[in-house]
Amino acid sequence: MSHFYGTTQGSRGQATRCGTKNSGQDSIAASWEGCVAVRLYYNAKHDEDWALVSLSRWQGAGSEITLYEGPVSGRDFEQFKEK
Repeated sequence: MSHFYGTTQGSRGQATRCGTKNSGQDSIAASWEGCVAVRLYYNAKHDEDWALVSLSRWQGAGSEITLYEGPVSGRDFEQFKEK
């Protein structure tokens, strides 16, 4: 059964993908200048769903920068921005 659900829209229409607590779900949106990567996963230590959002390299271009890692709810977002 799906725990995570994602959609993407492009020139070929919409596509959906599902992920379980065990598999998580990874998404990448890329250009020739780099990409944005999103990983959704179940954090057993905190017993909640977490997101890892980062800028990353694509075809040799871009930077490796973590933008956010924490609860999908964004509960800790203000605290994260202060770091």
